[in-house]
Amino acid sequence: QVQLVESGGGLVQPGGSLRLSCAASGSISSIYAMGWYRQAPGKQRELVAGITSGGRTNYAGSVKGRFTISRDNAKNTVYLQMNSLKPEDTAVYYCNGDISSLLRAMATYWGQGTQVTVSS
Repeated sequence: QVQLVESGGGLVQPGGSLRLSCAASGSISSIYAMGWYRQAPGKQRELVAGITSGGRTNYAGSVKGRFTISRDNAKNTVYLQMNSLKPEDTAVYYCNGDISSLLRAMATYWGQGTQVTVSS
């Protein structure tokens, strides 16, 4: 069984920073692409940033230049550094990963989500 567990969300003032972490655990064989998504109330879930196993990244236009995605393959962990946060960044943030395990071919797994609230 593969699990993704996010941490690092919370309440921050506009202009502040937060760092989200997402650790994958279980009987993992390989981790391919990983990403961060977010869902604000009343809106659809949207891609925030993605990173390939080789480290190539892509970002939503609304966060480019403010957010940075990275990964530590030795720790099976992906990070999202969020700077210059705005109230419109308020959402539940989810990580996902394309992961193969000892029991299953590659599948997409999701974390449980972590709340990020940007407010004064």
